[in-house]
Amino acid sequence: MFKTPSLATALKASTVAGLAAAVLATGVPLEITRSYAEAVNVQAPQVPSFANVVDAVSPAVVSVRVESRIKPASDDGNGFSFDFNGRGFDDLPDDHPLKRFFKQFGEQGPNGGDGQDGQQRPPRHFGDRGPGGPGGPGGPGRLRPVAQGSGFFISEDGYIVTNNHVVSDGSAFVAVMNDGTELDAKLIGKDPRTDLAVLKVDGKGKKFTYVNWADDNNVRVGDWVVAVGNPFGLGGTVTAGIVSARGRDIGSGPYDDYLQVDAAVNRGNSGGPTFNLNGQVVGINTAIFSPSGGSVGIAFAIPASTAKDVVADLMKDGTVSRGYLGVQIQPVTKDIADSLGLSEANGALVVSAQDGTPGQKAGMKAGDVVTAVNGETVKDARDLSRRIGAMQPGKKVEVSIWRDGKAQSLTVELGTLPADQKDASNDDSDQQQEPQAPASEKALADLGLTVGPADDGKGLAITGIDPNSDAADKGIKEGETITSVNNQQVSSADDVVKVLNQAKKDGRTRALFQIQSKDGSRFVALPINSQG
Repeated sequence: MFKTPSLATALKASTVAGLAAAVLATGVPLEITRSYAEAVNVQAPQVPSFANVVDAVSPAVVSVRVESRIKPASDDGNGFSFDFNGRGFDDLPDDHPLKRFFKQFGEQGPNGGDGQDGQQRPPRHFGDRGPGGPGGPGGPGRLRPVAQGSGFFISEDGYIVTNNHVVSDGSAFVAVMNDGTELDAKLIGKDPRTDLAVLKVDGKGKKFTYVNWADDNNVRVGDWVVAVGNPFGLGGTVTAGIVSARGRDIGSGPYDDYLQVDAAVNRGNSGGPTFNLNGQVVGINTAIFSPSGGSVGIAFAIPASTAKDVVADLMKDGTVSRGYLGVQIQPVTKDIADSLGLSEANGALVVSAQDGTPGQKAGMKAGDVVTAVNGETVKDARDLSRRIGAMQPGKKVEVSIWRDGKAQSLTVELGTLPADQKDASNDDSDQQQEPQAPASEKALADLGLTVGPADDGKGLAITGIDPNSDAADKGIKEGETITSVNNQQVSSADDVVKVLNQAKKDGRTRALFQIQSKDGSRFVALPINSQG
């Protein structure tokens, strides 16, 4: 009887037959291997790591905790502070729940008083918060955290650099190192004009890891940078980016010259360093541009070249002494340059020279354009402020000026910048000119100006402005006063026309008007081509 082989038997036979065939075909037994999947491993160029830089500089970076003595609005002497929208306990109505509570438990108030048994009870005191204690009436208040930021050691003996705006409201300061060690610090000095400050910790003989300044003349847009700091109080945090721009003016002061970086910088990073890949400080993180309040990749750092000298002065004297000319200045625009016969819109235009100041004594006057200091070209008004501010008081400098179409040179012995010296834009004029009735003269109508005599006889009061004129576009307003044109005093429309005609004969296309307002004096260049 014929029996059909089972499936297993058939498979075995097939396998043996296959092996035999393989041996017969090759003469060598076939090796059977199993195939497994492997993890992906891409061989590609590796991006440079910042880890070596971070390992080296992290011990030199600290978190700065700022504390201030805040006296309670109402402290009743026993450790309780009561402030009900500006009212103290005694100001509360008799049916207030808190007053009922004290009456129920035998007290007239937190200060004690008559109990339910009629006995006078003294105030209760807890620790040192009673009268005369740090938290009580007559005391200075308790130390409470009011701000936090970042900083870094600039010397082995404990000097720390940070921002002025971080420490400005503080009474006490604590530097927290990257290992968690907390050290009390004292304020050595601060400089609001550059937003820099220096603290000092006592290491009791310990030498601290510190960092050096970079030569930011070698810093280029596109260079890698690493920012280390204390954002949002999280502690040592590292971010990386590139230098996005140089020489940024963000309107924070006369010495603005910021580096712009795109490393993530947030609140709490202020005062912290931005490093190059050599571990040198190229800038001090100070501000961010942020519609949202968080990082959007636009941060501003004080460059090392600015910080280096300021920090050295603060470490030495606790203050910064700056050179002082005593002149009010403004930028030279292309229009102003054309009106003065300058080939390029460089330098700083002198609006006024204050009486008795070094600039006035040396012969500087309104309408001068400062083109160079000690032979070095002045780019703009900010550049002049920085150059003079970086010099020591008492130093004699050669100031090159452009006056009446000619280059001249003056020698000025610098004074000391007063601590309360105002920016030029904040100077107040003596009085505000009241608009006058329109005058019959229309000689300046082509410029969009209607003028009349000034109250004090000095200059011309602007009584009308054509809203579609260049004068309106330049910000000239009704009620202001024209005091000079092309640096010549004017008191009538005829005076102005005479100066304009001479300017056209000299080939000028614009004239320089000095405008006085309640906010101070400024120069404005207006086109004169259409003036008849």
